[in-house]
Amino acid sequence: MPASVDAHRPAPTPPDTRRVTRAAIASFLGSTLEYYDFYIYASASALVFGKVFFPAANPATGTLLSLATFGVAYIARPVGAVILGHFGDRVGRKRIMLLTVTAMGSATFLIGCLPSYRTAGVLAPILLVILRVLQGISAAGEQSGAGSLTLEHAPAGRRAFFTSWTLTGTQAGFILATMVFLAVADLPDQQLISWGWRIPFWCSVVVVVLAYVVRRRLEEPEVFRAEQRSDAIAKFPVAQLLRTQPADLLRVVLCSFIAVVSTVFAVFGLAFATGHAVGVSKTTMLLVAVAANVLALIMQPLLAILADRIGRRPVFISGVIGCGIMIFVYFTAIMSGNTLLIYLAALILIGVCYSAPNAVWPTFYAEMFATRIRFSGMAIGTQIGFALAGFAPTIAWTLVGNSRTHWLPVAILVAVACALSAAAAFTARETYRTPLTELGTPSARGE
Repeated sequence: MPASVDAHRPAPTPPDTRRVTRAAIASFLGSTLEYYDFYIYASASALVFGKVFFPAANPATGTLLSLATFGVAYIARPVGAVILGHFGDRVGRKRIMLLTVTAMGSATFLIGCLPSYRTAGVLAPILLVILRVLQGISAAGEQSGAGSLTLEHAPAGRRAFFTSWTLTGTQAGFILATMVFLAVADLPDQQLISWGWRIPFWCSVVVVVLAYVVRRRLEEPEVFRAEQRSDAIAKFPVAQLLRTQPADLLRVVLCSFIAVVSTVFAVFGLAFATGHAVGVSKTTMLLVAVAANVLALIMQPLLAILADRIGRRPVFISGVIGCGIMIFVYFTAIMSGNTLLIYLAALILIGVCYSAPNAVWPTFYAEMFATRIRFSGMAIGTQIGFALAGFAPTIAWTLVGNSRTHWLPVAILVAVACALSAAAAFTARETYRTPLTELGTPSARGE
């Protein structure tokens, strides 16, 4: 960007407390509702879809194929990130956030309407994959849009706190999805497989309407409107991102490997623990997930406040290292069959350790990029990194082998992902004291 353009750019007005609060609430509710849809699919893929859409396979193979459909969305997400990131940086954050929640909710409702394999044959899993891809495309822009918008509304010194509500919303979505699925999970198998699993998906109608109404009231951040007024909007944000900040993009990709912890815990861990070889009840594991995420709901805003005081890197890195250690403890607890130990391990792993990077990354990643390419940088970087997380349950299920109890390779996989994430975060510059208008500039990057 030429210096003459920056010199004549209108200075953005100070943050409005009401606007940033509204943005944080809208991001929280939108993420809650968006990820309700996403986690409903996760629960169903672990517990039901193998029998509904792949009944011809043996149970283990059916579960593997079902988990693979969960990962398919993560192939679509980088493509969606490029498209949605481009328009999010060109036309604004709000419009994309309305689009993503509508697409996600519609796809989720239609999944609940799909015929089973016994009714429609191979067409049933094909339609499932198509709708799953649509879910993935919409999810690609959700957190990046909400995170960018909230960060750009937030006052100096409180950016991590306000922006953390985007990810706290995903924890609330997980809790809501699990509680709804819990209501049908104990149905007799015949009823669960024929119609019970559909109910949580149909509930997404309420999700779509509420999320759309909430987001209609949002306003574009002043810092983004200042870019528009000065004609500083990038014509091709992705091209500018690759030209000016490739190192930051790669850093976000590697940091995002931390999401492996979430999918292994929520998807693989559920399928593994409730399998015949291990034998923990579905109800127990679903309640464990709820308890861990309830604690995360409390911890994440507190950890974000800490990140506003001491910086993003120490909070992020310490949480990531904790996850790499606690994953071994968690699987050991599952194999012990002791319910109390499973609860304690899950509370520490997800409620405390994983809450640290989860609370910080929306701010941490967003602060690496300039306003004109922030949406694209966050969306593309996270979605490429999340691709590993999306297929982690499938990879993990393959690693356990025929015994279905050999969990050590899975824990090592998670630990390696955590190590790469922590190492990438260590190379980042601390930005918690950097003014909003200077984020992503050469001086802020140390160039």
